[in-house]
Amino acid sequence: MSVYQRVLSGIRPTGHIHLGNYLGAIHNWVRMAKNTKEQLFCIVDQHALTTVDDSKNLSDNTRTIAAAYIACGIDPNKSAIFAQSHVPAHTELGWYLNCFAPLGWLNRMTQFKDKAGKNSDRANLGLYAYPVLMAADILIYKATHVPVGEDQKQHVELARDLAGVFNNHANYDVFPLPEPIIPKETARIMSLRDGLSKMSKSDLSDYSRIHLLDDSDTIALKIRKAKTDSDSIPGTPKELEGRPEASNLLGIYAALSDQTIETLCVRFEGQTFSSVKQALTDILISSLTPIREKMLHLLQNPDELDKILYKGAETANSLAEQNLKEVRNALGLLPRIDQLRKV
Repeated sequence: MSVYQRVLSGIRPTGHIHLGNYLGAIHNWVRMAKNTKEQLFCIVDQHALTTVDDSKNLSDNTRTIAAAYIACGIDPNKSAIFAQSHVPAHTELGWYLNCFAPLGWLNRMTQFKDKAGKNSDRANLGLYAYPVLMAADILIYKATHVPVGEDQKQHVELARDLAGVFNNHANYDVFPLPEPIIPKETARIMSLRDGLSKMSKSDLSDYSRIHLLDDSDTIALKIRKAKTDSDSIPGTPKELEGRPEASNLLGIYAALSDQTIETLCVRFEGQTFSSVKQALTDILISSLTPIREKMLHLLQNPDELDKILYKGAETANSLAEQNLKEVRNALGLLPRIDQLRKV
């Protein structure tokens, strides 16, 4: 089994955190801890500023993500949990990397096209250039590995390319080339209303997703209303092809119970979805209730959460400033005045 040297992970604080965030990301990050020497968990609040709607209630949303990290099993005494905006080196390195990033590379980034849509001429510069800031998020800590979904792999590849260009300019390896970690069995959680779309905070229907702060009655209601089809459960996963909603509900159950789809098909073969929904409701409530209760406790004590974030920022700043000093030297910039005073 691989042992990772330094892993950086992050989530945008854009409103409620949902089941897709948990099973698709945080659950795997917690599992990786035993095989990782050092983990850094960033809440990328500056990325949220690239889309106006996502920047509302930013401080509250940042605390919510921090609470979710801790409630889901990330230990702040072992790993730094911090807000991106509390580490100024992110944006300073981001500017330096902007000066090495060819426009052609950014023009090929697919997520800008997806988010800007037909109004790309009206999109802000932050949305266009945010992949470079994401590269800075990774490189400022000299992270060796970054867990991402398949749709984010392109961003880690850009970070590798920018690291290579910078290293070539400096004539030595300032940055390691970060490797993406894409777990083969990562759960891809889809909307409860449309099995072809990912579960998302931006979906207009609140019934499309399970929030980690949903209570038991709300979870039960959302699963009852979840879209299914009229056929019974087949005996093999192959027979689920063309049935996205059925595949999604069984996939969620499999992820929560650490079972395979094959095992669940055998268990529920011939049964209707009412049986699956009841079993899924039960395991969702038993799995998420402890997380919800711990999140609520943390959110009711914002001062304690802020202390955790500030402690994490101290750790992150210490590492980032050390690496930024090396970057500035490689660029031929004069030492900063605060660094001169330390000499």
